[in-house]
Amino acid sequence: MKAFHNDSKIQKKYLDRIHAHAKADELIKGQYWGGGKGCAVGCTVHSANHKAYEIELGIPEWLAKVEDTFFENLPNGHSKKWPVKFLESINIGSDLNRIKTPFLIYILQQSLKSLEDCEYNEEEFPDVKASIKISKKSIKETIVCHREGLDLSAAESAALSAAWSAWSARSAAESAAESAAESALSAAESAAESALSAAESALSAAWSAAWSARSAAESARSAAWSAESAAESALSAARSAESAAESALSAARSAAESAESAEYAAYIRYSEKLLELIRQCK
Repeated sequence: MKAFHNDSKIQKKYLDRIHAHAKADELIKGQYWGGGKGCAVGCTVHSANHKAYEIELGIPEWLAKVEDTFFENLPNGHSKKWPVKFLESINIGSDLNRIKTPFLIYILQQSLKSLEDCEYNEEEFPDVKASIKISKKSIKETIVCHREGLDLSAAESAALSAAWSAWSARSAAESAAESAAESALSAAESAAESALSAAESALSAAWSAAWSARSAAESARSAAWSAESAAESALSAARSAESAAESALSAARSAAESAESAEYAAYIRYSEKLLELIRQCK
C-alpha cells in the first residue's frame, strides 16, 4: 500500500479538503460527519469509515484510528491543527505500515516509564506493587517480540493481562488517593460545621446572658461578656476549620487539573512522535 496511491492529484484533493474544513472551523470533536462538519476522520473522508482511508488515500486503517484517537484527546488548540499536520506529514508513495512497529515500541516504552515513575506506598498497597511488577515484565517481553519479529500471540495475551493489571493498579492508587482526599475534606467540613454550630449556640447563649444581665449585678454582665468572648473564639475556630476545608477542596481540584494536564502532555508527546515517524517514512 502506497500513501495517496502514489498519485499527486489524490494527495492534493485531500489536502485541499482538510485545509478548507480547518479554515471554515468545521473540525469538531464528538461527531464523525454531519452538516458539513466532523472530526479528523469525518472531514477527511466525509464519513465515519476508517477503512475508507485505505481505499481512498492509501493510508492504513490502523493509522486512521490513531489519528482519530489523537484528535479526540489532544487539547483543543492542538486538536484543531492535528488533521492538517497529519496529512501534510505524509510523503506521497510511502508505505506507512512500516512505522507501526516503531510506534508501538515507543508507546510501550512510555507506558513502562509511567509505571516506573508511579509513586505510592508499597507497604500499604502490596497488590498495586505486584500488578505493576507483572505489567512491567509483560511490557518488556512485548517490546522484545516487536523488535525481533517474534510470534506476538503469547506476548499480546500477556500484554492484555498487563494492561488490565496496570489499569487495576492505577485505579487502586487513584481510588486510595481520592478516598484519602475525600476523607480529609469530609473531616475538615465536619469540623467546620461542628465548630460553626458550637459558635452559633455559644453566641446565642451569650446574647441571652447579656439580656438577663441587664437586670442583674455587674458581675452578671461580666459573665455575659466572657460568654460572648468564648462565642467569638469558637466562631473564629469555625472559620479556621472552614478555611481548612476550602484548602482541602482546592488541593483536590489542583490534583485533578494536574492529572488532566499530564494526560494532555502524554497525547502531545505521542502525536509528535507519530508525525516524526511519518515524515521519516519514504
